[in-house]
Amino acid sequence: MLDYELTHWIAFLTTALVLNLSPGPDIAFILGHTVRSGRRHGIAAMFGIWTGAFCHVAFAVAGLTAILAASAVAFSIVKWVGVVYLVWLGIQALRAKGSAFEVQETLPTYSLRGVFLQGVLVDILNPKVAIFFLAFLPQFVVPGAGPIWLQLLVHGCLIIAVAAVIEPPVIFLGDRITSKLRASRRLAVWLDRTLGILFIGLAARLAAAQR
Repeated sequence: MLDYELTHWIAFLTTALVLNLSPGPDIAFILGHTVRSGRRHGIAAMFGIWTGAFCHVAFAVAGLTAILAASAVAFSIVKWVGVVYLVWLGIQALRAKGSAFEVQETLPTYSLRGVFLQGVLVDILNPKVAIFFLAFLPQFVVPGAGPIWLQLLVHGCLIIAVAAVIEPPVIFLGDRITSKLRASRRLAVWLDRTLGILFIGLAARLAAAQR
């Protein structure tokens, strides 16, 4: 069993919530198919994205478990690569000015199976997603709380679980949500700023981490 304090879960779930609420390629992909072809295609796209994300979680668990248990040099390399990447993400989000949310209304029509497979490939073949999980998941590994691989797996799956709470309503509201987010540039700007500050905060936390 994993042993965490309540503050750990509050910090993690708050972070996961902000990450999933922030407009990005996954939401744009899902909404694009929803607006273009309806809810069923939006749901197929959503399950495809989730499947791809779970693959990244599995890859991260396999790789990070070995690295975190290896030498101090290997740990330091992964740590500082993660710090640089998180800072870069933070700067990009702060500079985005609400432009991260762009729905592709011109997506061609695909079968439900085709949309699902496209979602899987879109996520799996995105190296930024892989690097993100490699940089993000170690932030919430607590020494002595349980096996490292299990901690990484649980937190990775919970990120997807939070998405499962947020994304279905987005699909069902569909075009209405799309138009409102486009109309509210101020909301998009503040979401970007919040995400940018969050990434930079995580980078600072990772920089201070000791093996």
